[in-house]
Order: sequence, then C-alpha cells, then structure tokens
Amino acid sequence: MIPTGPLVQEPEEEEEEGEDNDEIMDWLNKKETSSTVLVTFGSESFLSREETSEVAKGLELSMVNFIWVLRFPFEEKISIEEALPNGFLERVGDRGLVVEKWASHARILEHQNVGGFVSHCGWGSTMDAMEFGVPIVAIPMNSDQPVNARLVEEIGVGLEVNRDEN
Repeated sequence: MIPTGPLVQEPEEEEEEGEDNDEIMDWLNKKETSSTVLVTFGSESFLSREETSEVAKGLELSMVNFIWVLRFPFEEKISIEEALPNGFLERVGDRGLVVEKWASHARILEHQNVGGFVSHCGWGSTMDAMEFGVPIVAIPMNSDQPVNARLVEEIGVGLEVNRDEN
C-alpha cells in the first residue's frame, strides 16, 4: 500500500461552462477576496422548512456575502421564493445569490473570493474544501457526515454546529 493523500479531481471543463456557472462566477468575481461563503448540503440531504428558515436567518444576520445552493426533494414542487422567509431575497440584495438545484461546489470553492463553506460534510465536499483551503462550518445530516464533521473539527479545519430539537 502506498499512501497518496486525498484524491481530489480538478473541476471538469464542461462543469465550467453553462449559464448557471457563468452567472455564479460573474457574481463571485465582483466580490472581495475571501469575502463569500458557499452554503450547500449536497445532493441527497434536504433541509426541513424550519432548518431552511434558520439558515436564512443566520445568513441574513451574518452580513457576509453568500452563495446558497438550495435543493428540494424531487417530489416537492416548491420555488425558492416559497421556501425562504418573506422578503429574504430583497433584504440580502446583492450580498446573496441563491441557486436552485445544482452548482459546481468544487469550482466555487477554488475561487479566491470564497472564504468559508457551510456544508453537510459529505466526504466529497469535505475533501474539496480541504484541497482548496476553505474552512468548514459543518452541519451534518446523516450517514458518514457526523463522523466527517467531528474529524473536520478535530484537525482544525472547521467547526461543527451543535443542533438540538429546537
């Protein structure tokens, strides 16, 4: 066995193309170095309405720039405007960019203007953040994520959010 370290792929060329990624990169290019937080919880975990509201409140109160990739279960027919608190998008204005469904988190994390990552701590997301030197705020949901979140905190590359029934 030969230890090789983390195996993280470079973002694919085709991931760089596309209207959504172009819009995100154009928006991100207008921000200052390390001034923006990426918020995403992967492709298999979904926030409850209450959790969505709490994340929105935290982003609004933080006063930092953010890109929030917001996903819903396939069977749930809901728009971003319906999912977010009333007036949220207007209040955050150009400080926030909410993207529905998918965005290349690796492409975003490697950008110099990203300084933090709010993540479910799935293994791929965790490795990408560590590869690009972006600190993690861990909000694990299930599977390996709680263990990954503890590891992230233990090695000093992030902090886990303590959650309870409230």
